Parts: sequence; C-alpha cells; structure tokens
Amino acid sequence: MSKVIVVTGASSGIGKSIALFLSSKGFIVYGTCRNPKKYNIKDFELIKCDIDSAVEIKNCIKYIVKKEGIIDVLINNAGIGITGPLEETSESDIKSAFQTNLFGPITIIKECIPIMRKNNSGLIINITSVLGYFGIPFRGIYCATKSSLEIVGEVFNMELKKFNINVVNVAPGDFKTNIASRRIDSKSNNFSNYDEEYYKSLKSANNHVENAMSPEIVSKLIYKIINLKNPKIHYRVGQFIQKFSIVLKMILPDKLFEKILLNYSKN
Repeated sequence: MSKVIVVTGASSGIGKSIALFLSSKGFIVYGTCRNPKKYNIKDFELIKCDIDSAVEIKNCIKYIVKKEGIIDVLINNAGIGITGPLEETSESDIKSAFQTNLFGPITIIKECIPIMRKNNSGLIINITSVLGYFGIPFRGIYCATKSSLEIVGEVFNMELKKFNINVVNVAPGDFKTNIASRRIDSKSNNFSNYDEEYYKSLKSANNHVENAMSPEIVSKLIYKIINLKNPKIHYRVGQFIQKFSIVLKMILPDKLFEKILLNYSKN
C-alpha cells in the first residue's frame, strides 16, 4: 500500500519539487499552500492550509485523514525568508518569521502525532537550513528560526521514539528557487547605518540562489530517507562548502570563522 505523505508549502520551490518527485514514485501526496486556486498542479492534490493558522492546519489534517485514514509521512517544508539588520528588524516581522518557520511546524507536528501513534508508525521530516547552524549578517532572524526548528526536531525525535515515530532534520544549502521574491525585507529605515553592507549582502544572497543547484537533489534525498528503516536525525544537502562550513565552525577559532562568514556574506 502506498504511503500517504503531506508536504507543507508545496506550491513552489523545494516543497513543490519534493511533492512532484514523491508523486512520480507512486506515493499518495497532499501538498499545502495558502491559496491553491492560484496554481495549476495536477500531479498531487493541493490543499488550502496557512501554516500560521492552527484552525486551517486542523482542518487540513482532518480532511486528509477522512480521505485516507492515515498519514505516514509529514514533510515540514513551509517557511519564509527574512533579511535585515537586527537593530532595524521590526518586532512584527520577527514574530511573523517565527510563526511561519517554527510555531506553525510545531502545530502541524502535534496535529499529526496522534494519527501516527495510533498506527504505531510515522516519519516527520523538517526542512531546516545549513544557516540553522550559524548566524550570518543580515539573516540573523532566519538563522534563529531554523536553528530553533533543528532543536525542536531533535527533542521530538527523542520523545516520540517509543511510539515508533522518527523525526529527521534535513538542512539544505542554497538551491535554485523563488525564495528571494517571497522574502521579508525588514530594513525599516530609509536612511540606514547599514545600507552599503546590507545591499551588498542581499545581492550576494540572491546570486547564490540564482546560481545554485536544482531542488530535485533535495527531493531525491527525501525519497531515500523515506525508504530507510532507521534514518539519522540530521542530514545536510547542498554545495560541499556550505555543508563543510558546519564542520569548520566546530574546529576553527571563533574569530577566524567569523571572518569567513563576513567574507561569504559579501561575495
């Protein structure tokens, strides 16, 4: 029997790539997004579900369970980018980023746990980021949301083991998606002390995404994880230097690693 898989944020980018790839492999895939009427996707069913809304999450999961009777895999992909100097990032933008990147994923995990526990089986995959392992200039809040999701995933994995539910964190580097067009730009001051560095950093970030690899690489890793009997808690995927930077943080002196990050954010 085909596994029933839910992919949040499946209307574009990595989420859409994952949903299409898994659908092509014969899985029963349901994707979520805020406004499914905007998209013409026929390979899987796209359901209205704003990850910021506990009510919409509950209704979405209830709808899928009513149709399928089960959810085997939840892929927590929905998220939002946010850039800006920390000093000038508004409180509302900070709350919005944490709501979408952390609180929403926690809510949908909690909604799926009873269903998986009843079946004594389940897999939850959180799409985090290599930026969840360190902070870089002007993306501090984004890094913090993904770092928090990493920790939450680790704890869920330990707490849910006795129910035979595995939790996996997949941390991608840069992949070619439209994330730049959906990012929150929270530089609130027109005349900022950070203008020169900030816009140089933003241009660098956009170039990294524009020249990045296809998100299908992430999709193939997700497919591999779903088929593993005992997956690891942590997976990193992307360019070698981005994955290796996590190792560098552990072995290099703090000041040297900071210098590398400052250079990376400008180039």
